[in-house]
Amino acid sequence: MPIGVKDIFATAGVPTEMGSPAFAGHIPDRSAKVIERIKARGAFVMGKTVTTECAFLSPGKTRNPWNPLHTPGGSSSGSAAAVAAGFVPAALGTQTNGSVIRPAAFCGVVGFKPTQGLIPIAGALTFSHTLDQPGIFTRCVEDAAFLAASLAEEGTTRLPERCVRSTPPLLTAVKTPVWEQAGEDAKQNFRENIETIRKGGARVEEVELPEIFSHAHRAIRTIMAVESALNLEELHRKQAPLLSSTLKDFIAEGADARAVVYLQALMMRLALQDELDRFLTKYDALITPPATGEAPATLEQTGNPTFCSIWSLCGVPAITIPVGFGPQGLPLGLQIVGPRGKDGRTLSSAHWCEGLFSFPSWMEKP
Repeated sequence: MPIGVKDIFATAGVPTEMGSPAFAGHIPDRSAKVIERIKARGAFVMGKTVTTECAFLSPGKTRNPWNPLHTPGGSSSGSAAAVAAGFVPAALGTQTNGSVIRPAAFCGVVGFKPTQGLIPIAGALTFSHTLDQPGIFTRCVEDAAFLAASLAEEGTTRLPERCVRSTPPLLTAVKTPVWEQAGEDAKQNFRENIETIRKGGARVEEVELPEIFSHAHRAIRTIMAVESALNLEELHRKQAPLLSSTLKDFIAEGADARAVVYLQALMMRLALQDELDRFLTKYDALITPPATGEAPATLEQTGNPTFCSIWSLCGVPAITIPVGFGPQGLPLGLQIVGPRGKDGRTLSSAHWCEGLFSFPSWMEKP
């Protein structure tokens, strides 16, 4: 292990400071459960990292270590950037839509979102109680496996601290219904990733997702909007002038949604979970892009989470590994997604794939 997480357990902290003037001077009376757990395991928590406003879209002040004119992604922007820049060997974040996988891909580090419920979310600000999930940032898959195993909730499937597999995984390459939103650099990178993995000895089948997944993005937006209106109602009522128009508009969208539309979205989520379970039965994992391309050249927004949406909606384990660079010299990643509850298999598949790619750290950047 290049950093020695097992010896010096450090983290940039779970990003529950909401990145908004509405929280100026706010000091919680206790830590999130995952922070209590990480301290109990002997970790040294170095501090709290920057996140976006209420873990949504309005960016904080963090910049991308590879190029400070580009976004680090969000909402867990500070955690991804801290690991990428070498401040800490590991950090925590949260993901409701794409808030771990996307910034990890943009910053050239490993980002892991376990099966929903594997790591406790209690104590973090609730944006969407159906979708909010903790995640991990590290510089290699083995560190992510060790950290996840250390933080797993009692009573969940025990994760191995190591994730080595003896045989190549059986994978399916999936473009998803939002493929056309990817840039040409991301599409070409994904095609090259498939060939690299095949040459490495793995079987990769290119398969389309069932048609029902075309409804996933509408369903996750509905759930997020309605539940943000519920969970942030008091904040919105008391601190509206201090909130961004982006967040206030989204809360208003959720408040205006009809109950039947919200319930239909929840039913669609259950149907998609079952369909994805069936789809992944014959595979160790699927591979897909983690983002539409390199980190955008802006500090006004955090990028498009659309390539993470299906997996967040279904609560399955997902991990991104850095695999190369785009035309602007910023990192590109590969996302590996596994069946619910099969986090060990997902991590071992990602670890096997990771061995096929040579990626320098930010400190060694060309």
